[in-house]
Amino acid sequence: MRPSHLALAVSVAVVWGVNFTVIEIGLGHFPPLLFSALRFLAAALPAVFFVGRPKVAWKWIVAVGLALGVAKFGLLFVGMDAGMPAGLSSLVLQIQAVFTAVIAAVVLGERPTRVRVAGMAVALAGIGVAAWDEGASGPLGAFALVIAAAVCWGVSNVLTRKASPPDSLNFMVWVSTVPVLPLLALSLLLEGHDRDLAALRALDWQGAGTVLYVAWVTTVFGFGAWGWLLRRHPASAVAPFSLLVPVFGMSSAALFLGESVSPARWCAAALLVGGVALTSLPPRRRAGGRAEKAPDGDFVLRR
Repeated sequence: MRPSHLALAVSVAVVWGVNFTVIEIGLGHFPPLLFSALRFLAAALPAVFFVGRPKVAWKWIVAVGLALGVAKFGLLFVGMDAGMPAGLSSLVLQIQAVFTAVIAAVVLGERPTRVRVAGMAVALAGIGVAAWDEGASGPLGAFALVIAAAVCWGVSNVLTRKASPPDSLNFMVWVSTVPVLPLLALSLLLEGHDRDLAALRALDWQGAGTVLYVAWVTTVFGFGAWGWLLRRHPASAVAPFSLLVPVFGMSSAALFLGESVSPARWCAAALLVGGVALTSLPPRRRAGGRAEKAPDGDFVLRR
């Protein structure tokens, strides 16, 4: 990979890591479900008029839009609003790689290798340490919501595997059109129109900036650049850069939000990132050069 491509891969990891800090700031301006709806509205418009027609069947766009946009991001934003720290959220969400592998094994019949099973066990141990640490200092309910978000991300990864979009940016923009109305409806139902209107009337440059960052920088630039890299390099060479996301997530949260990182949380980070790294290893090759029949652990949607 060229130095400029390496720099781009690291830049995407930085953007996705800092995204959690931006979300935390944005939640100070908007109710969580309204914030998520605005994020997808801004990601879809006006980009949907420039990326061309959808390149996969609408059933996949709708399915991923509901799993990723409504379920995953709705649960994540609600969990963070309920007290889950931004840095810890960026770390815990990486368990999606384990859920993806498990769901793929059940739904697609993919058989994980022993190394990947070991990686799942190590990553789950990291989640256990993180849960123990969070239970001593924060709400476990919010922690559980972010875990549920990771499960939904795993579902959306498997759906994306089935869809096999040839253009990740085109796919992500069209996927972003799906969650807007369901999230707005849920916001009106659960958060109330008075709270939503109050947030919109009090909109300032910082609130607008958080929406634009999570929509244009994180979604449009992040996934566009990630897809561009995947079209030019093997997925096994690109995907490991996603392991840098919690590093930048925890660092930015500590720097801008003053979040402390306990020794137990560093231990959880080492276990989780190490376990996810093992699940991301490409399958071994036999002596004849033919790859063993094993699941491909490199998934595109890893923010």
